[in-house]
Amino acid sequence: MSSGHVKRIAYQTIVTKEVLRFARIWVQTILPPAITTTLYFIIFGKLIGERIGMMEGYSYIEFIVPGLILMSVIQNSYANVVSSFFSTKLQHYIEELLIAPVPNWVVLAGYVTGGMARGLIVGTVVTGISLFFTDLTINSYSLTLLVFVLTSILFSLAGFINAVYAKSFDDIAIVPTFVLIPLTYLGGVFYSIQLLPEFWQQVSLANPVLYMINTFRYGLLGVSDIDVRIALVIIIAFIAVLTWYSLRLLSRGVGIKE
Repeated sequence: MSSGHVKRIAYQTIVTKEVLRFARIWVQTILPPAITTTLYFIIFGKLIGERIGMMEGYSYIEFIVPGLILMSVIQNSYANVVSSFFSTKLQHYIEELLIAPVPNWVVLAGYVTGGMARGLIVGTVVTGISLFFTDLTINSYSLTLLVFVLTSILFSLAGFINAVYAKSFDDIAIVPTFVLIPLTYLGGVFYSIQLLPEFWQQVSLANPVLYMINTFRYGLLGVSDIDVRIALVIIIAFIAVLTWYSLRLLSRGVGIKE
């Protein structure tokens, strides 16, 4: 059996395991974000949105739809990888991967693909739900799909890094609670940063989530608070850095061989 065939089987096995893992418990992994987002649409889009009026030339519910879709992708891509890889460590399944003749990049790609699958499925479900509340327009199909995929990759990698360092289930809850959620809510999901004072606009530019949400909003609506080209470069740069760091952690055995 060739080396390429072994790598392909290993990758497919990890991905299949990851997809079956969240698919079996879809009531816990797919249904809750769908219900939560529906409540966002009702409360912020309909009840509050009608009082806010127009934003950037669109109704408020149209304006927040891209952010809510991408928020679901961010949270679920991250959650899938951090919980799965940490469980693998906790239950000592990771030893099987360590002794297998499989490169680290194959292991990483398998877990990241599993996180992408959950994030993109939930994002698609949320997109479908949004059609019950507003007509969804798409300014650029290619850009929308590109940001959709890149965001799921980035936060799958971030979830992997969190899982590597985590020593308990409390550790995998700290980052989402104190880092991920604040960055997401302050990333322009519910507002344009043009509404902020100049100082806070500059502070917001340090938030990486802002670039993803605005680029995705541009893909759908054609409006953005930032230069989309710069945003894409920043997103890809983050992915490159997190990929390098994840592979470095695996090669050194941080949190795994200790």
